[in-house]
Amino acid sequence: MELAIETNGLTRCFGDVRAVDGLDLRVETGRFYGFLGPNGAGKSTTIKMLTGLLAPTSGTMRVLGQNLADATRAREVKQRVGVVPEDLALFDNLTAREYLTFIGRMYLLPLPTVRERCGELLAMMDLQNEEKKLTLEYSHGMKKKLALAAALLPNPDLLFLDEPFEGVDPVSSRVLRETLHHCVKRGTTVFLTSHVLEIVEKLCTDVGIIAKGRLVSQMTMDDIRKTGSLEERFLAAVGGGHAEAQKLSWLEE
Repeated sequence: MELAIETNGLTRCFGDVRAVDGLDLRVETGRFYGFLGPNGAGKSTTIKMLTGLLAPTSGTMRVLGQNLADATRAREVKQRVGVVPEDLALFDNLTAREYLTFIGRMYLLPLPTVRERCGELLAMMDLQNEEKKLTLEYSHGMKKKLALAAALLPNPDLLFLDEPFEGVDPVSSRVLRETLHHCVKRGTTVFLTSHVLEIVEKLCTDVGIIAKGRLVSQMTMDDIRKTGSLEERFLAAVGGGHAEAQKLSWLEE
C-alpha cells in the first residue's frame, strides 16, 4: 500500500493551544480523501503543515513518500503538489492570465505549456471573458475559481483543497467535480476539506474526522454507507449527536 500522506504524532501548538494534537493520518495514493471537522478543529493548520507553510511543533510527516523535514526533499515535493489554501492570497494587481503564467513559471513549466494550459483552465472556469480584469476586481467566487485553476495548472500528483466549493456557482461546481473525478481516475490524490457533507459523500472515497486537533475517526465511504449516513457518523464523532438547537425566546412568543 503506497501512501501519499503519512503523519505520526503530528502536533502544532500556538502558545498553550494545541491546534493539532498527535495526528496520525494515512492517505493512500489515488484516493479522494475528505478531511472533516468543526470550525477550529485544526483542518487548515494540518494542511499548512503538509504543504510546508507551517512547521510542526513535534511529530513527523511524509508527503508523496518524502520526509518534509528534509529541505531538499520538501522542495521536490512542492513541485508535485497543487494547493487551494484557506486564504486565497492572490496577487490583486495581476490579471488572471498573468497570475496563472506566474504560477506556471514558479513550477518551472515551459512557457508554451503554461500558455496552452492557461487557455484551457480559464475556459473551464468560465473566466475567459474576465481575464483582462485585475483579480482585485473579481468576486469571491471568481477568485476561488482562479485559485483552483492555479492548483490544477502543474498537473499535480497531490491536490490539497481547503473549502474549494465555497462561493463557486453550481455550473462551475459541477465542472470542478467532474475534473476532480478525472484527476483521481488517473492517479492523483485529492485531500479535501469541506463543511458541505453532501459534496463529501458524492466525491470522497475515504473520510477522516478531526475534533479539537485529534483524529477521532477514519473510514472509507463504503463502510460509512453500510452503517448510516456521513452526517450521523460526523455528529457522533465530534460529540454533536444529541445536540439540540438553542431556542430563541422571541421566536417562542
